[in-house]
Amino acid sequence: MTALPGETPGTVGTDTPQGVEPPAATDAEGPAHAEAPDTEESGGSEESGGAREPGEPAADGSEVDTPADDAPAGDATDGAEAGEASAGDASAGAEGDAAAAAVLSEAQAELAAQRELRERIAKRKAEKDGPVAAGGKLSGTAADLLAAVRAVESGEKAGTEFFDSPAAAPAPRRPAPAPTGQPPRPAPATAAPADRAASPEAMDAVRAVLTEGGAPEALAHPATGTLGEQAAELLRADPWQLLAVPGVRPEQADGFARALLGAACGPDDGRRTSALIGWLLERAALQGHTALDAEAVRAALTERAVSDPEEAVRNAVEEGVVLVFQEGADPTELDASDEDQEGDDTGETAEAPEPVQVLLGLDRYALAEESLADGLARLMNACEKGADWAEAAAAAPSPSAAELIRTAAAAGLVAHSGGEAARAEPAALIAAARGLGLRALGATHSEDGRRRLADAAGAPDAAVTLAGLLSGTEGPGRDEDGALALDLLVVLDAPQLDVEGAAVLVEALADGARLVLSGDPGVLGSAGAGRVFADVLAARACPQVVSRTPDPGPIGELVSGIGIGELLQVEAPGKEVVIVPVRDAGEAVHRTVQLVADSVPRAFSIPATDTQVITVGHGGAAGTRVLNEALKQRLNPGPGRFGGFDPGDRVIHVPAPGRAVPGVVRSADAEGLHLECAGVPVVVPQERVESAVRHGWALSAHQAAGMRWPAAVVVLPGDAAAGLSRPWVYTAFGRGELHLSVVHGVDQALPHAVAQVPAQERTTRLRALLEALPTPDAAS
Repeated sequence: MTALPGETPGTVGTDTPQGVEPPAATDAEGPAHAEAPDTEESGGSEESGGAREPGEPAADGSEVDTPADDAPAGDATDGAEAGEASAGDASAGAEGDAAAAAVLSEAQAELAAQRELRERIAKRKAEKDGPVAAGGKLSGTAADLLAAVRAVESGEKAGTEFFDSPAAAPAPRRPAPAPTGQPPRPAPATAAPADRAASPEAMDAVRAVLTEGGAPEALAHPATGTLGEQAAELLRADPWQLLAVPGVRPEQADGFARALLGAACGPDDGRRTSALIGWLLERAALQGHTALDAEAVRAALTERAVSDPEEAVRNAVEEGVVLVFQEGADPTELDASDEDQEGDDTGETAEAPEPVQVLLGLDRYALAEESLADGLARLMNACEKGADWAEAAAAAPSPSAAELIRTAAAAGLVAHSGGEAARAEPAALIAAARGLGLRALGATHSEDGRRRLADAAGAPDAAVTLAGLLSGTEGPGRDEDGALALDLLVVLDAPQLDVEGAAVLVEALADGARLVLSGDPGVLGSAGAGRVFADVLAARACPQVVSRTPDPGPIGELVSGIGIGELLQVEAPGKEVVIVPVRDAGEAVHRTVQLVADSVPRAFSIPATDTQVITVGHGGAAGTRVLNEALKQRLNPGPGRFGGFDPGDRVIHVPAPGRAVPGVVRSADAEGLHLECAGVPVVVPQERVESAVRHGWALSAHQAAGMRWPAAVVVLPGDAAAGLSRPWVYTAFGRGELHLSVVHGVDQALPHAVAQVPAQERTTRLRALLEALPTPDAAS
């Protein structure tokens, strides 16, 4: 094995563009690389992608083992049973807005509750007179909800005005009470996610409708989970609502509709076009977008045989399926600008305003972005600016930590960026705040990150996982106003925040609390929709602290170079970084097993349990499925008597979309599969095992984000070249603390990806909303 050499960026490699599915003559809803390995990144990260593993966070934009385009409706079972619950609620009509997804994260559950409130508030749909300017009010039912919530919170109106039954009016939000000692962390409850139950009668009715339409009865459970108890009636009245069920594709919904409606349906049926638009936006959300350019949506509709896409979009807006926004200058301003330029005799050319971009979005993401922007503005303007933390800053362990402490003392919202070594700076801030008697806490994406932050802060109770904090199983709990009992919250791994989770988090913070978003801008983005951390940085709406603490050692040097687009040759006298060249995928699998089982334990005394394999995708000849099978045969052979698992198997548990929790199988019984995840017992019900648990010796880079291991083996087979990008390489190479092995079979595609394939942009509105906010100084 030799040290990783510096390579000259070549021209080989494929930059697969992301975004809304491009209008193409081929499959408009799936990646056009069926023969390529399934890669995990497709806009949900910054890369092109394919199918994801059952239970995997919806980080890619692809279907799970999607059938061919001409497959009958019955083939939708493959995608539905493979665990694509993260598609969430598909806005397929006003009735479908109340339906929740089959599996909801804590953040999504709270957003769903807000959506139910909206249904009680909205007596009719608001008329849409035109596009809504960026940073302006929401339109339609989302605007009604936001106005009602703000009116109640401000005390202008009582909550009883918006409910059919009397309810106590909530008190206006007040600052959190005086600092008190942190209560002990409660023991995390055993995780056993429960699907939304449906009555046997509802299930029978749905099965009857599905059978009549030629769809498999296996879709009954996900259909009722998505559409609710009235799923049968909804499907009979509007068969295209089947598109709201995860895994179902337009061709399959069309066949289902033809079987039920016969000649009464056609490609321009308003029910069909509205469902298609909702489906396009839901798929875009899987790729990280919170909105899509209206022209791209119209082009995609044209590829779906819609003869008048303009009218289809207009109908969807009027029906409340989507909201419409505009980014850029107002059209009237553009006209006035043109007139001014025509009448200008000075010869000077005025700078033309930016063209208007019309965006379409689902109300759930529009509400989340509006709520998040308002919440961040509240934090920026409500905190005590004159806090004196000078003594704490002077005692900071590094200049960057001192700068962060001083900045947090003077601002309610701070963005902090840096690599792995820079995590010591938020830890120093938490320790300093706690030393001043403040209730300070750090929240991380993973249990591994929580442990590392707690060690750095020197206090086991100084760190929690973000999921545990929001669910109430970790942290200080809530005060009498329902806000988190915190004066300072530092969120590490901030790039992993999706817009819905961030909105719920910010709403849970009391007036006067401080929020610090800290993370490495170079890593892969969130599995859910949005790019919260990147938008906050780009908007420059709050103070920013950039760490000057470099990551140490050869691995740190290598990863730092990748972050600026250079694949450097690094000196690795202790074999901290090695490259293992391979000729084909079979050799890549063989060498990977050899490294994990023999070479790394022998050379570095790192056991196989502390070595993590990371590869580009799940499918292919050297994807996670093949690697996990080979590693199981070597490290823990067995018949897979518990649904494919044996005691001692390393697994990944996905309790909710966007969360991947490493664990080990302990046993199984009638109750379900018993795991141990970071020392906490977890029971996964039998019906959830297939969709929520998979072997975990080999992971995708998205699953590994936010975690580190003593050793990492990154596998790059030749057929995975198209899935590489700078953020993917940066994330994967940075997962090893002491050692990194690169099983290299992509030739010049690796330096090409590092140098020329940057992070893929996501279409979001948060940056524009933040830029439209008044600055803290202006507000004061």
